[in-house]
Amino acid sequence: MQTSIIQIVGFKNTGKTTLTAALIKQLAEAGCRVGTVKHDGHDFDIDHPGTDTWQHREAGAHKIAITSPHRTAIMEQRPTPLKELLQQFGDMDWVIVEGFKQERYPKIVLIREVEDEALVKQLKQVVAVVSWYPVSFEGLPVFAVQDIADMAAWIQEERGKGAFVLKEPT
Repeated sequence: MQTSIIQIVGFKNTGKTTLTAALIKQLAEAGCRVGTVKHDGHDFDIDHPGTDTWQHREAGAHKIAITSPHRTAIMEQRPTPLKELLQQFGDMDWVIVEGFKQERYPKIVLIREVEDEALVKQLKQVVAVVSWYPVSFEGLPVFAVQDIADMAAWIQEERGKGAFVLKEPT
């Protein structure tokens, strides 16, 4: 089966990372290989002063790779479009993208407060809603924030019907 993609989007402090991690766990326990892409609106830094890779970057390296017997990381001194990042995930069953609201891949919108509901109508490709309180949206499945198992089962079922296949967004 092809790589499938789902975005988890919502406003700040709605629980996107918690939901993403819980969904990863459910899918991984079901035997899926899951990759993730996280959007960060700030200037994140995974190098810490004094590390070898930090020294390489500070010296002017534009691309830095580090590898060990268990993991590899490549850091570049440039922003990377989501489309380009997704090309690295062709060997995954699922790619869960946290954030990137304006991209046009299938989205699960997380709402915590009534004011967040407008986001559901503003975004493209919304396929489901996860809510902290009882709510309904015509034509969309709505999951309570604690119903991770049901949501994971739903996306797997929809995937079996051909939904969420990684392709160019429409």
